[in-house]
Amino acid sequence: MADDLDLSAVGRFLFEAGTLKHTKRTGWWMAGVRDPESVAEHAWRASLLASVIAELEGADPARAALMAVWHDSQESRTGDVNHLGKKYAPQADPAAVTADQTEGMPPGLASMVRRLVAEYEAKESAEAVCARDADKLECLLQGIEYREQGHAHAQRWIDNSRGRLKTETAQRLADELLQQNGLDWLRAALGERQA
Repeated sequence: MADDLDLSAVGRFLFEAGTLKHTKRTGWWMAGVRDPESVAEHAWRASLLASVIAELEGADPARAALMAVWHDSQESRTGDVNHLGKKYAPQADPAAVTADQTEGMPPGLASMVRRLVAEYEAKESAEAVCARDADKLECLLQGIEYREQGHAHAQRWIDNSRGRLKTETAQRLADELLQQNGLDWLRAALGERQA
């Protein structure tokens, strides 16, 4: 890296990206969840899921995970607009928001981020399909967790997410998740019998 490379725009973006740790996923409020997950929390698990789905689908897990990391980064500027809100407000163009966010960054970095967002939005590459399935599968998984906490209305999000999955791996994972509960992992780790 050149010593004279201006990283001020990168620094500003890193602070901006931090706001996603406090930006709530608003759709869950309609399911009665008072303190829903943040956009950053969602993106983290979606990235893990993207790598898993991509590896099992024969796609590039690192590329799919990287797309999932960036897939909602625009919400630091637009907020999380839920499905109902999109009916009334024009949806911001993710590519245009990303272009604004990366303005002034080193050209190679800005180009990489813009390409990742464009690929994700195009929905054509195997990695983009896996990353998009990860987004939906994460919503399904979060819905299961909220349902277990007593939010019966989360079932709508579970069903909707399940119906939007494209890859065989994501569909099979969804079926598996629907057969488990949130503490099965702990029981298995402790060597206990499943309930």
